[in-house]
Amino acid sequence: MLCNMKPCSKCGQQLPLAAFYRHPGMADGHLNSCRDCVKARVREHRAENLKRIRAYDRERANKPERLAAMKRTVASYEARHPERKAANNALNNAVRDGRVVKPCACWACGETRRVVGHHFDYSQPLLVSWLCQVCHKDAHRITDQAVAA
Repeated sequence: MLCNMKPCSKCGQQLPLAAFYRHPGMADGHLNSCRDCVKARVREHRAENLKRIRAYDRERANKPERLAAMKRTVASYEARHPERKAANNALNNAVRDGRVVKPCACWACGETRRVVGHHFDYSQPLLVSWLCQVCHKDAHRITDQAVAA
C-alpha cells in the first residue's frame, strides 16, 4: 500500500488521502471514511432528522454573534459594491410602489419559491430577469466565467 493511499472504511475503495477530510484525532490525520461516504451519511442523517435540524439551524442563525457576523458581511459587500446596492434598492422600491410587477415563477425553470431579480447591468436597475435562487446563482457563475475569460 502506498503511503498516500488509504482504504475507506465504508465503501472499501483504496483512495488517495486527498479524498478524505482532515482530522487531527486520527493517526494519519484523516478520517477513515472518504468524503463521498461522509457526505452521503450526512445527507441521510439530515433527511431522517429534518424537522429537528431545521429548528436547530433557525435557532443558531438567530444567535447574537451570528447576526452580528451577517451584518458585518452585508456591510462589507455593500461597501465594495455600491452600484449593486443602489440597483437592488431601486428595484425593491419599484416593486413595493407597483411600478414593477414581480412574477410568481422563475423565467428559466418555472420554480415558484424565492424568485429574485437578476441585473445584467446595474446601471439599469429596473431591467431584470426574474430567476429562482438556483438559476440566479447559475447566471452569476456564467457571467463571472465570461468576465474572467
